[in-house]
Amino acid sequence: MSEYDVVVVGAGNAAMCAALAAREHGVKVAVLEWAAFGDHGGNSTFTAGAIRTVYNGVDDLRAIMPDLTESEIANTDFGVYTEDMFFDDMARVTQNRTNPDMAELLVKRSHPTLKWMTTKGVRFAPIYGRQAFKIDGKFKFWGGLTVEAVGGGPGLVEALHKAAAREGIDIMYETRAVSLLADDDGVHGVRVLQKGKSKEIRAKAVVLAAGGFQANVEWRTRYLGPSWDLAKVRGSRFNMGDGIRMAIEVGARPGGNWSGCHAVGWDRNAPEYGDLAVGDGFQKHSYPFGIMVNADGERFVDEGADFRNYTYAKYGRVILNQPGQFAWQIFDQKVVHLLRDEYRIRQVTKVQADTLEELATKLEDVNPEGFLKTVKEWNAAVMQEVPFNPNVKDGRSTRGLKVVKSNWANTLDQGPYLAFAVTCGVTFTFGGVRITTDGEVTSVDDKPIPGLYAAGEMVGGLFYFNYPGGTGLCAGAVFGKIAGTSAGGYAKGK
Repeated sequence: MSEYDVVVVGAGNAAMCAALAAREHGVKVAVLEWAAFGDHGGNSTFTAGAIRTVYNGVDDLRAIMPDLTESEIANTDFGVYTEDMFFDDMARVTQNRTNPDMAELLVKRSHPTLKWMTTKGVRFAPIYGRQAFKIDGKFKFWGGLTVEAVGGGPGLVEALHKAAAREGIDIMYETRAVSLLADDDGVHGVRVLQKGKSKEIRAKAVVLAAGGFQANVEWRTRYLGPSWDLAKVRGSRFNMGDGIRMAIEVGARPGGNWSGCHAVGWDRNAPEYGDLAVGDGFQKHSYPFGIMVNADGERFVDEGADFRNYTYAKYGRVILNQPGQFAWQIFDQKVVHLLRDEYRIRQVTKVQADTLEELATKLEDVNPEGFLKTVKEWNAAVMQEVPFNPNVKDGRSTRGLKVVKSNWANTLDQGPYLAFAVTCGVTFTFGGVRITTDGEVTSVDDKPIPGLYAAGEMVGGLFYFNYPGGTGLCAGAVFGKIAGTSAGGYAKGK
């Protein structure tokens, strides 16, 4: 039997922030990671590393990106992303269901938490490639998302693990947490399977940061509903909901949007789970500049309802609900230069044709007559008198269509035409356990369970239906730091 002051279950962004924050109390900390080294880091390793944060100008960005050069500043319009803008985005995309106390913590602590992460060796940079277009020789950022971790998700996880090693935090790989050691006085540790052997690890406090239940096909179907067993999993195969289950078994109150999840357009032929060699390259997020059609050859969603940041996390569900659980994204040469890098990877389901008639025969499982009818109606409906501008919601819409496109509508008339097949890729689930503003897990009696804390994707209450891009990593860091700080203080006081 091992003994620690604080044990953290999980080894992704939220977990490592929790471990590092707990360690600042001078207590003995261990991190338990189910995966072997190389597969570690949970969903964080699979992300592109975008992280949403408040900033009121370049000086705030410089505080977290000291490598920002004078030429970059001179050639870039970073704009601002105020607390009010972040609050408004959270309220709008969650249909005003986000827990206000949690949202306030997320927004107000976003920038200070990123600044704290830089003291641990995490480096950030502007997201030039995916969040800024060059207009009149100057980059302009859009959608409130400006910052990413250097090296993406893998770089973020590596930096946090290096910091943990420097600070003397024990990380145990191939160590699956199975249940909590608990009694009437609270939680006192974790029962694990370490390389197949049962073991007890005692602790004064436990932080659960083990992710959602998106890799658990049975739970997905039970809670998200029919057809969710057919979705691809974007990230880690280890996110089976174990942290949530363990907490509920000792009396935790479930909370949040249990029937909801973050789900995106994902390559139709991607593997069942994430592939670290490809990372997030299977995603296909340039749909605002084209059209999406289903098996009937018909459009089914407003591709230009908002910036990609605010629609991509809910459109996976819409694609899953189409016949055959797939769609094709169609582009012509006017917008090919705007397609994100993920459209150019080797592992992509893509067809190309010089004419629309030829393209119609190449769209696998799509009704060609329905597709050609859709495109004919589409081309006649585009408001070509409105200028196209990818940096703003340009109002270049359509007239007379059953499914409108609100912005960035372009006729399909310049071949060669490109088409990409997508299905639903589930990122993480929105249901989990309830916590206090100090990161304490609450019981079904709405009282904190002594010695038990939680953070990251297994915490419910923040996201409903949708989420603003980059908020997941920010929330993981913010609530990870809160939970770790509380757990470290609790352990030190015992």
